[in-house]
Amino acid sequence: MNLSKMMSAVLLLCITCIGCAANSNKTEEKETSDSPRIINIINFIRQTDYRVENADSLLFETVQEQLKLLNKYNLPGTFLLQYDALINPLYQDLLKKELNADSEIGGWWEITQPHVEAAGIKWRGEHSWVSHANIAFTTGYSPQEREKLVDVYMAKFKEIFGKYPTAVGSWFIDSHTLAYMHDKYKIVASCNCKDQIGTDGYTLWGGYWNQAYYPSKLNAYMPAQTAKNQIPVPIFRMLGSDPIYQYDQGLGGNRQGVISLEPVYRDSGMDKNWVEYFLESIVNQPSLAFNYAQAGQENSFTWKGMQKGLEMQIPIFDSLRKLNKIKVETLTQSGTWFKEQFDVTPATAVTTLTDIRNEGNKSVWFNSRYYRTNLLWEGTSFRFRDIHLFDEKFESQYLNKAGEGGQFFYFTLPVVDGFMWSTKDQKSGLRIMQLEKDGTKKEVLFKSPIVTELAKDVLQVECDDAGGNTFKIIFYENRFEVSCKPSSADFSWVLELTAAPSAELPFQSIEGKQIKAEFRGFKYGITCKEGKAEKSDKVSDYVFRLIPANNKLVLDCTNSL
Repeated sequence: MNLSKMMSAVLLLCITCIGCAANSNKTEEKETSDSPRIINIINFIRQTDYRVENADSLLFETVQEQLKLLNKYNLPGTFLLQYDALINPLYQDLLKKELNADSEIGGWWEITQPHVEAAGIKWRGEHSWVSHANIAFTTGYSPQEREKLVDVYMAKFKEIFGKYPTAVGSWFIDSHTLAYMHDKYKIVASCNCKDQIGTDGYTLWGGYWNQAYYPSKLNAYMPAQTAKNQIPVPIFRMLGSDPIYQYDQGLGGNRQGVISLEPVYRDSGMDKNWVEYFLESIVNQPSLAFNYAQAGQENSFTWKGMQKGLEMQIPIFDSLRKLNKIKVETLTQSGTWFKEQFDVTPATAVTTLTDIRNEGNKSVWFNSRYYRTNLLWEGTSFRFRDIHLFDEKFESQYLNKAGEGGQFFYFTLPVVDGFMWSTKDQKSGLRIMQLEKDGTKKEVLFKSPIVTELAKDVLQVECDDAGGNTFKIIFYENRFEVSCKPSSADFSWVLELTAAPSAELPFQSIEGKQIKAEFRGFKYGITCKEGKAEKSDKVSDYVFRLIPANNKLVLDCTNSL
């Protein structure tokens, strides 16, 4: 990217910020130190990949070029080494000689044949590295084997680099392994894959969306509610998901595609317009405690695949850093900052009020240690697309034993699931419905929302409907409120959940103040602190209604049934 193109990208971001501040959200200007916008450039390194011809040389060339690009702009990066690359003298020499002083080396936790054999375990793969979930990830090994794999890696890393790594990432690291890494080797930060269904043979669904969280000691995918029961290692979510479109990608199927910041994807991370759209949400919009995105790429995609995208993205990050719009730092630095700032997982948000496809769609994500939720506007149509509760007592099925097979599953507790409970023709969601005097109903249609940070952990979304009624949705870390200031005394409304007839719903009872559910043998639910819940006599009509009291609903999300 030349200088004029680089500056036009920055100018566009600044102009977009001004327009959104004037028209779409009300929030005070914040310095990056108050609510920082953090970018980690994380490149993880495999020695070889059986899917790539001439893999060893091409993967090595990729890391060489990644280092050159970061050094050109003097940006810090995090390079995570898989064990087979760790023991390769070529990578050792390259990183020792070319890594700039602000960058770091850490561990990438996919398991390979030399790693397994060094730990005295039998290798089960047909190649020296395979992508099968029960071989490439520690969930496929017993707790004792997981500890051996950690010990072998840490000893080798220290032998080569003179210290233990402080950052270790993977598509997923189980809680036993993560806690062992912290307790024995004092790792500071970790990262795992974005939410996805079926992609690459494993599903992570319903987790803390983007940003970072402290995981439960029983389940590394589940945010903990208490310091006592959390692993004190913040896990940052990787890959920079599209806040509007990633969620529904592949709707109606059993596998999602990818719309992310990864520079190899032509319609997202390789596309300058998409990157600017994505960064507008990360950099300029309300986010509460902080906002975050992971850039970079695994070397298996090769330099030819990622060059165009990376050479476009890196100058933009550099310019935004110089404008004090973002902090570009290592994963360890981000983890250290997180631990200094937060004793428990904070409330955060991702606000997307511009639409890369110009279809009038908007999205607001809210996360806390108790729940996550997503609001989606499709033109004037509005719904809660997602609500998942978090409970540190929900134990992973892989906590104490090795998982089997090529498909692994990590979940939280669904209350509204706009992907799993939908088909292409019928999208599940919690919608605001107007009740007419004759017993009929109609969906309430809305104008553009105004998003406001009321406090460091409180987010308000305000929206007027076509009839002049004003709705406010306020998210607190342990609850959310939906209220209406009606334009007339006879206006009546409810929140109504619909789902596809084929959906496997978790609800056990819906009555009075409580909605009780059970998912994978775990009981949970939500409580109406104000208003009440009502079950439909006809499931084909709706699943349940939330009926306000005096035009207000208050939903407790602490799972305190």
